[in-house]
Amino acid sequence: METILGLDLPTWWFLVVGGLFSGYAILDGFDLGAGALHLFFNKEESRRIVLNAVGPVWDGNEVWIVIGGGALFAGFPLVYASVFSAFYIPFMLFLVMLIFRAISIEFRSKEPMHWWRQLWDINYCISSIMIAFLLGLVLGNVIQGIPIDQNGDFTGSWLAFINPYACIVAVTTVALFMMHGAIYLTMKTENRLYTKLTIMVKNTTIFFVICYAVTTLATLLYATHLSEDFKQHPQLFSIPLVAILSVANITRQITKRKYRFAFISSSVTVSLLLILIAIGLYPNIVISTVSPAYNLTVYKAASSAKSLKIMLLFAVIGVPLVATYTTFVFWTFRGKVKLDEHSY
Repeated sequence: METILGLDLPTWWFLVVGGLFSGYAILDGFDLGAGALHLFFNKEESRRIVLNAVGPVWDGNEVWIVIGGGALFAGFPLVYASVFSAFYIPFMLFLVMLIFRAISIEFRSKEPMHWWRQLWDINYCISSIMIAFLLGLVLGNVIQGIPIDQNGDFTGSWLAFINPYACIVAVTTVALFMMHGAIYLTMKTENRLYTKLTIMVKNTTIFFVICYAVTTLATLLYATHLSEDFKQHPQLFSIPLVAILSVANITRQITKRKYRFAFISSSVTVSLLLILIAIGLYPNIVISTVSPAYNLTVYKAASSAKSLKIMLLFAVIGVPLVATYTTFVFWTFRGKVKLDEHSY
């Protein structure tokens, strides 16, 4: 099999897809977290400020999941078909919540009535929480495996997705995004709202650390297959160690009120947690609970070598362009939020 820099093409695509979904989790994670915290802000001005903190970037952040889904379809069409068929209801709810979140942001400022704005504030908060929860629910089920047969067809019930382990991962995802979002908002606010957010950052960080510890214990008990590669390659234990240090650095930077560095550590933590899952799953992408022979691996589910090679070229060109645009947007709207007549 043809290799590039020592890695075969299916493995490269596994890394590309994982990198794109990591980018989405980091970028859309903080504005989902900000939305989940929205109702904790009581004043109209505070809600407008935190909404405008994510206003210029939230729609651009969602581009990453579109590209990630396209890359999954292009590189691993069998995985795309199996996963989207199996998680049909959660993904439909996910899309509905994305729509409600978008129209909540856009419709809120169209009318001045209190009940109107309160309605869209509630929709915005609930949809943000539900999006994060559903993403975590899907991730939790992917980690522990789903019932698929030899043809990659889902053979279980959608109610089975709502299981204890997946719900623990889902709550941890919400907690992670809330912490991530709170840290981001401290960089965009000032005065009394900034002071309130410094307290919220501490509370959300404590919430995440507790959830992280519970999820780690649950993973060791119920997803023992994730630790196999770490047992065979002890050097890989450096990654969970770095992840723990990254979480510890978040609390350290928060204590010192260096929120920019805390946000960087939070972003690194999101990425490292997904890397840990990827290492535990590889070479599998989807694990079958029916039989290990039915697992969808990077080799079984990949497109043809020629297709992967051509699309990898497009990825090498396209992904840096998207990253450059994202960086440009963040640089353009850097600094504290100032409300004006064009604000939400």
